[in-house]
Amino acid sequence: MQFLLILLTFMGGMGLSVEAGLLGPLGSEVGELWSTFSIFAVGAALTFLLMLFFSPRNSPSFFSQPPSLLLGGVLGPVYVVILTIATPNIGIAMTMIGILAGQIFKSLIIDHYGLFGTTERKIDVKRIIALAFIIISLVFMAQG
Repeated sequence: MQFLLILLTFMGGMGLSVEAGLLGPLGSEVGELWSTFSIFAVGAALTFLLMLFFSPRNSPSFFSQPPSLLLGGVLGPVYVVILTIATPNIGIAMTMIGILAGQIFKSLIIDHYGLFGTTERKIDVKRIIALAFIIISLVFMAQG
């Protein structure tokens, strides 16, 4: 099961690279904010259709959830705007490695303290070394 989840996340990462590659040209044609809006509009429409046919009808109300859980709704568009602006200027690989470095850095902190209700996974030497390799790859890519 873990292998399947890792494979799915790997494929999701590949999808993000494709999305970044599409956002740059779209942003240059229609503007960064319209590009971001279009991505979320298509995603919202698709999600609505999936919910219509596959979501349980007795799930808790969206409006009964703590407002802090909706922070992802703010972070998603910020992330897409960053992709739209950065990708044409520094390339897909540099953008993705920068995103990855930031994700791993913040993920280590979230895991270490068990934030957002996650299981605590303390930062250890292996995790620091993994982050260092990602940062080193970012430095190498920037010089190339």
